[in-house]
Amino acid sequence: MGKVYFVGAGPGDPDLLTLGAVRTLALADVVLHDALVSREVLALIPSHARIVNVGKRCGRKGIAQDEINTMLLQVASKGDVVVRLKSGDPLIFGRAGEELDFLQAAGVEIEIVPGVTAALAAAAKLQVSLTNRRCADQLLVISAHRKDGKTESDWHRLVTSRTTVVVYMPGDYGLVAEDLRRAGLSSSTPCAIISKVSSPEERSYRTTLGWLDRAPLLPAPCILIVGEIVATAASSESDFLDSSSPLFQSNFVQPAESSPEL
Repeated sequence: MGKVYFVGAGPGDPDLLTLGAVRTLALADVVLHDALVSREVLALIPSHARIVNVGKRCGRKGIAQDEINTMLLQVASKGDVVVRLKSGDPLIFGRAGEELDFLQAAGVEIEIVPGVTAALAAAAKLQVSLTNRRCADQLLVISAHRKDGKTESDWHRLVTSRTTVVVYMPGDYGLVAEDLRRAGLSSSTPCAIISKVSSPEERSYRTTLGWLDRAPLLPAPCILIVGEIVATAASSESDFLDSSSPLFQSNFVQPAESSPEL
């Protein structure tokens, strides 16, 4: 029986890979990777390894989770070193739990190599601390994408004015804004949307909760950060901020006239 390594590929920039991830990729006989793993990271896989894209993207037909589980077991059963390469960190919204349960039940040896999750990469780009003893002593990480048939979450009960909320796969910004306002957050609460963080196509947009439903739908994958800490974000020429937004008037400098079109 071979061994399966769950490796975090980070948000895209190969500079954000851990040394452990690079070393593990060098050992691989087979690599099963997500659709969001960047070309730059895939280029680090040794030429002798077999590479299989098992990615699933929202709205597109792809390989079923049960098929991925079976494939992992099949290649491990041949004695191969298998890398399950997941974008970001393997244990955050990456369905690793289902794969781990399946492989553990089959007696497969497993090792997990953590990665930089998109929330941390986005906070680094904005130059904000997700927790700050002056205004944010709680961090809530959620996904706005729900499995078919799943009942509505009650996460909004956990939110306070001192909570930083990070939303993966925010989808419909208006629905997310409704949930956050129902949780008691003010319409003036700062928000930041970061698209394709750490990639050459990275984009960001800052506004307030009251104006979030008017924000442009930036390309996936996206991260939405909501909370008072966003008001401390460093300005960047890559940021787009609506000049009519209260956030623009109160906290941020106007972007350059050459701001990219949305």
